[in-house]
Amino acid sequence: MINTSIILSTYNWIGALDIVLDSLYLQLIDYPNVELIIADDGSDDRTRKLIDTYKAKIVNLRHVWHEDNGFQKSKILNKAVAQSVGEYLIFLDGDCITFPDYIKYNLLMKERGYFVAGNRVLLAKDFSDDIINKRYDYKNIFNWGIFSWLIAYYKKKVNKFLVDLRFKNVFWRYLRNSNWKYPKGCNFAVFRDDFINVNGFDESFTGWGHEDSDLFIRLLHNGLKVKDARFAVPVLHLWHNSFNRDRQQSNYGIMMTRLADVNFIKSIDGIDKYI
Repeated sequence: MINTSIILSTYNWIGALDIVLDSLYLQLIDYPNVELIIADDGSDDRTRKLIDTYKAKIVNLRHVWHEDNGFQKSKILNKAVAQSVGEYLIFLDGDCITFPDYIKYNLLMKERGYFVAGNRVLLAKDFSDDIINKRYDYKNIFNWGIFSWLIAYYKKKVNKFLVDLRFKNVFWRYLRNSNWKYPKGCNFAVFRDDFINVNGFDESFTGWGHEDSDLFIRLLHNGLKVKDARFAVPVLHLWHNSFNRDRQQSNYGIMMTRLADVNFIKSIDGIDKYI
């Protein structure tokens, strides 16, 4: 019986998606109670063909797609959650490579009353290109020790060197429990009922920017706290060009207005219309 759903967002980048799916599929074999839902914001047929090749490896894999009508990440994530069945939701971007114990530690981190904020290691452009073009096997990174991380950091291949430390529940995981700025939409987890209780992502956030922070703020307003999962569930974030940010300032203004209103909990245009 499925108890956890990974919601993986993607849009027209099969080079990255292929590597991310490759980093997940062996874990999913070990966790048959975890399903993978790909939330596709209107990719062309190349993405569907890639996903079809993984369906032979991943039993609990589904592809949720809608037509390309600009950046509508909030909408496709809501649609994907509506079609998922897990009581626990792990959100991951399609340019974030997971470590081999990503699912294991996500499940160890979950705790009622909290949503979990994973962290990311930013990879430099040249290093990302080498990985995507298969000039460097990303799996080698998982075997790096502290000195290899320091060398990579010194060479500016990565932006962090303290990465591979797996502590479960230590005191500092609870120190930033009200900081809405810390969680990142590319790597976080929340119980399904907590997500539904705030009506999911707000689809009035169109274009790139702040739809994830708006969700985190509303979760906090509804009584949840942030659990800091640094070092437990890191991801390797592949470099890419910036999205069109024409809507960023408008979205930021909406988010800040909601931040000031502690009674604002449910999204105006959310997941309720799909379930």
